[in-house]
Amino acid sequence: MSDNSVDPSGNTEAFRAFTQSGPEEPAPASKTPLIIAAVAVVVVLIALIAWLAVG
Repeated sequence: MSDNSVDPSGNTEAFRAFTQSGPEEPAPASKTPLIIAAVAVVVVLIALIAWLAVG
């Protein structure tokens, strides 16, 4: 049975890339909550303006 694990020390180029790789950057934060909050604020402002115009 073959071993599917790759040993980075078996290839000089792969080993150098393995040792020089920095820590992974965290994934960017999702902007979905910010967009939902902005839409909610706009809806509330439009409703307030409409209520003041009618009243």
